[in-house]
Amino acid sequence: MELTNQIILIASVALFVSVLTSVLTSRLGAPLLLVFLVMGMLLGEDGPGGIAFDDVQLSHLFGNLALAIILFDGGLATPYKNFRVGLKPAAGLATIGVLITSVITGLSAAWILDLPPFEGLLLGAIVGSTDAAAVFSVLRSQGLELKQRIGATLEIESGSNDPMAVFLTIAMIEILLSDNQNPGLVMLTEFLRQMGLGAGLGLAGGFTLVWLINRLEMMPGLYPLAAMAGGLSLFATTTAAGGSGFLAIYLAGLVIGNRPLQFRLEVKRFHDGIARLAQIAMFLMLGLLVTPSELLPVAPAALLFAGVLIFLARPLAVLICLLPFRFPWREQVFIGWVGLRGAVPIVLALFPLLAGLPHAQMYFDVVFFVVLVSLVIQGWTVGVLARWLGLEVPPTTHLVQRVELDIPGQQELELVGYQLAPNAPILVDRRPELLHLPKGARIVALLRDHHLLDALEPFAPQAGDYLYLMADPKDLAELDRLFVAPTESPHLSDQAFFGAFVLNGSARLGDLCTAYGIQVQHHDPDITLDTLIRRTLSAHPVVGDRLQIEQLELVVREVENDRILKVGLKLPGAA
Repeated sequence: MELTNQIILIASVALFVSVLTSVLTSRLGAPLLLVFLVMGMLLGEDGPGGIAFDDVQLSHLFGNLALAIILFDGGLATPYKNFRVGLKPAAGLATIGVLITSVITGLSAAWILDLPPFEGLLLGAIVGSTDAAAVFSVLRSQGLELKQRIGATLEIESGSNDPMAVFLTIAMIEILLSDNQNPGLVMLTEFLRQMGLGAGLGLAGGFTLVWLINRLEMMPGLYPLAAMAGGLSLFATTTAAGGSGFLAIYLAGLVIGNRPLQFRLEVKRFHDGIARLAQIAMFLMLGLLVTPSELLPVAPAALLFAGVLIFLARPLAVLICLLPFRFPWREQVFIGWVGLRGAVPIVLALFPLLAGLPHAQMYFDVVFFVVLVSLVIQGWTVGVLARWLGLEVPPTTHLVQRVELDIPGQQELELVGYQLAPNAPILVDRRPELLHLPKGARIVALLRDHHLLDALEPFAPQAGDYLYLMADPKDLAELDRLFVAPTESPHLSDQAFFGAFVLNGSARLGDLCTAYGIQVQHHDPDITLDTLIRRTLSAHPVVGDRLQIEQLELVVREVENDRILKVGLKLPGAA
């Protein structure tokens, strides 16, 4: 009993300190997952904690469980609209990109570490995929809101490329253990089985879970648990059948997160919290598993290996995979840099240990060192690079609260709340047109000094008020423009980013040029701004895309179904 109490005390204190540390790391810009890894190492046998932990089987079990939960949450949080702009490039990066990265790093590992070719390729496969936990954590902890095309590509890629890395790792282990088999046949069979079963069971299981949850009558707190239990059951079933459980649970989460669902917001909030808990616990455990003193002998070779991965393999894979989609060079540079490695490579490095391969411990130490280097070098510079390349966009929503209303026939109706800052547009510029709400929005309550006002007419909001509205989610962007104060970053303020004027996407280029005395040389003057920008981009337009016409700059402000509805106009000399 005394040992049990001590374990609970140590685990709870470590978890509590980790959560508190997240506040400090967000201010310093440090990758939160790096902190958890270091804390785990400090608790280990080489650190002040002195805890000796070397249970590979338990680490493998817990690591797979945590990754399944993280991927499920990643699917829940990815809206279908992101697939319009990010699915094809992300699919290429998640398959061909992983393969290219694995081959380049694998061959370099064979040379750097003096390994046989297939053992080098195994090491390349282990570090071949970006890690969803690392990517999601860094982007969210630094409060980055990227252009939709970049964010969608990164999130879909990092959520869906783990199955490819798992497939390559397992296939290479089978090849190393079975000298008499045809390597090409082994890889083809393994790929078809894992991806086919993973995709089929994942989609079927996702729709089945939605159907089941929408027909269950139980306490509200049980719906999130039912979703998680169903997802994990699907993960285990698919894995037991020889398919990719990671692909299955990600696709199931994607389906559940984008279909009408009872208590959908509660389900998403619960899984967001449980996924963060899984990240913390997993990285603490993996930090415990490693012995820092054993990293020193492999450090020089591992550092060179990490350099090949970060500066050669990943950028080259991104360049090749994004070539057909004509991503702007700034976006390609950023995506190539944000190829963070995290828990997935460390968990995959446990596979050779479980298989009993001769150099398995060396693989684990090298991979762990590579993950540390990736989190330090790449993770610490994500925010700086995004701002330097000009890839940030103004935040889309600053809601204080958001509650989905389960009203029959009104599945998209929500209760949203704002706290009005002194510099909110509705308070600074009291023009009559600002008092007109979107057609689908209604004010339902106004709280001042913690008291509910009895009357809303006349509508005279003040700084510090809490304003609650019933609205369609489609109207949130427009409500933000009324009630959200400008961002603290001057370059992300509405006027600095989009310009002082707003034009309709249907406006004619000739009319615009005539108004500002510009000659149209290479374009049809009757062409609309929407058509002009889309033709120039040759890609799905997203908010923040820019087009320079002589001295004028057009900035995409609002997009719906690939049609540009609003365009910002920046005049010469504007900030």
